[in-house]
Amino acid sequence: MSVPDGNPVPKDGKRTQVIAGFLRQRDAAESGAEPAIVEGAVIDQTPSQDATPAPEPTQSNVAARPAGEIELKLLVDADRMAHFSAAPVIAANARNKGARKRLKSVYYDTPEWGLRRAGLSLRIRQSGARFVQTVKTDAADDPLRRGEWEASVPSLAPDPALAMPFIPEKLREQLETQPLEAVFTADIHRHTRIVELPSGTIEIAFDQGELTAGDRSLPVSEIELELKSGSASAIYEIALRLAEHGAVKPSIRSKSACGFDLAADKAPSARRPGKLRLDPSVTLDEAFATILRSCFLHLLQSLPAAEDGRNPEGVHQLRVSLRRLRSALDLMRSAGALSNLDALRSEAKWLAQGLSAARDWDVFQLDTLPAIAKACPSVAGFDALGRVAAQRQSEAYRKAHLALDDRRCAVFLIGLGGWIETRGWRNDVAPEDLGRLAEPAVSFAQHVLSEQHAKLLKRGRRFKSLGVDEVHRVRLAAKRLRYLGEFLLPLFSDRKSARKFARRLAGLQEELGAFNDMAVTASLLDGLGAEDRDSAIAAAAIAGWQARASIGVQQSLQDSWRDFTAARVPWSSHG
Repeated sequence: MSVPDGNPVPKDGKRTQVIAGFLRQRDAAESGAEPAIVEGAVIDQTPSQDATPAPEPTQSNVAARPAGEIELKLLVDADRMAHFSAAPVIAANARNKGARKRLKSVYYDTPEWGLRRAGLSLRIRQSGARFVQTVKTDAADDPLRRGEWEASVPSLAPDPALAMPFIPEKLREQLETQPLEAVFTADIHRHTRIVELPSGTIEIAFDQGELTAGDRSLPVSEIELELKSGSASAIYEIALRLAEHGAVKPSIRSKSACGFDLAADKAPSARRPGKLRLDPSVTLDEAFATILRSCFLHLLQSLPAAEDGRNPEGVHQLRVSLRRLRSALDLMRSAGALSNLDALRSEAKWLAQGLSAARDWDVFQLDTLPAIAKACPSVAGFDALGRVAAQRQSEAYRKAHLALDDRRCAVFLIGLGGWIETRGWRNDVAPEDLGRLAEPAVSFAQHVLSEQHAKLLKRGRRFKSLGVDEVHRVRLAAKRLRYLGEFLLPLFSDRKSARKFARRLAGLQEELGAFNDMAVTASLLDGLGAEDRDSAIAAAAIAGWQARASIGVQQSLQDSWRDFTAARVPWSSHG
């Protein structure tokens, strides 16, 4: 999808505060304040204060040296590429005019795409007379970091033996018995420049070209920012400057992911967030960093499917990622006053609001309408009502895409990434609260979870007699507790109790969500404006069906509430 060139970024207070906040954290790190987040390769997680890559592997040493890349992409309109290459931040800090290459790559996999399913890619890239085989991993728990291993090979033919040290054991036999097949090719014209900032050295690659799979093709127009040494905050610093210079879209989606989706002729997938892994001994500062990286990774992973629009799960997961982020920021407020939280939360709320109508119409069109139409075959007008709803759905998606295309979105994402990378909350927190960041996270988690659990129980008192608005308040409290549980329950050693508690909480939230969907459907029908008698009858049938169904939901809600309140909290025995 091309990126239209919009208006300059508005210089209103909230967005300026986000940018300025990130730059303050970067400057503080450079001046000797609390250090920025430790760098390290994805696979081995070895701490290292700089990201200088190891020498190129050879056949004799390729198995012994973990490696990785730290990289962010900016998707840009092809007609604007030259404009970005002359941006002031590059012109003022680049070593020279750079180098230009033509890179031809072939991406390989087994006939059943075993590597792809395992989160790996294998390619051979030709640059002049040189051929390099590269194995890469998907991002594991950090948006910018991926495992990467390279070895020279004599031709475009892959050498599976060189890749074996990085392949999961269960896949090695498959590679030994099944030949690797070419899946797609990439033909890229690349202009690279080295930019040196006080915070780090970045290789900037301006890539334009095409991916080809059979008779299908996909244009490539992106700027890759790869850290060569120093702090990853330098990536976000340059990205912010480029976002102020023109329209960009931050992305962590690899050419490999784009090419495999092209070969399969399918829309980008949208993943659910991965489970957090937190050691019970971790500090509150490290817990915040892990939680925020998880939220940011989920957000960036959801963007391609939401922007593509063909897979409704994309908008859904993007909204979930924004809710998780807002919950994480609210959680951090419990540790003390943090000046940037309100600005970041406000931007996340703005973006979520731009997506909400699209998600509501997706649920109506894909779930509510078909289910009730199937149950009421004698009622005419469902097809007509569906056509009217499809128009509203299309309008809602246009609104969503306007929000995603807005430079405000790009500046928010880049500013957020920089704030997380530099652990900007360290400089935001009041001096009297700073010591809490070094304390064990588990004590903080026990207090926060107990407080939110008590709030939920209080809102649910006399549950059978609660009205619609009161049930809605219970739903919001349950949703917040569920997100807090996803973040913090991994800190507690009683895993069995935590899983049981989480299951019952999820069941309650599901029932509360079904109850809320009925209220949303009623709101959609009120504003739908059925165009003829048949569609009006269908709309009335949906309203009547859900009114009748709400009686059953109310009973199942009561059952879920009873089960939840009987569950033992997993943090109760923590001493």
